[in-house]
Amino acid sequence: MGTLENDFNAYRSKMNEVILGKQNKVIGRLFNLDTNAYMEGALPVKTKEMLGLVASMVLRCDDCIKYHVGKCHEVGVSTDELYEVFAIANIVGGTIVIPHTRRAAEYWEELIA
Repeated sequence: MGTLENDFNAYRSKMNEVILGKQNKVIGRLFNLDTNAYMEGALPVKTKEMLGLVASMVLRCDDCIKYHVGKCHEVGVSTDELYEVFAIANIVGGTIVIPHTRRAAEYWEELIA
């Protein structure tokens, strides 16, 4: 595991524990809904993660992008597939997505190293 991945996963885990530890019913349900939305269904998990990545890139959420790039790696998305996802995100979101594509590509390179 590289530094970007370690730092991101450690922070995410720590803060999710803090947030969920407060036992707010609405937040707990939202986290559960998010988890269930990405489970296998009519669409395979791989497709859902790629869709999540496009949406995250268009919304310009770097934490979300890292999360979905990591999940794409876990579910077997190839580099060629990932760059097609990047292309769609940039077409939909415009050139303002380019800096997020750079960071996503950097994260991907660390994951595949």
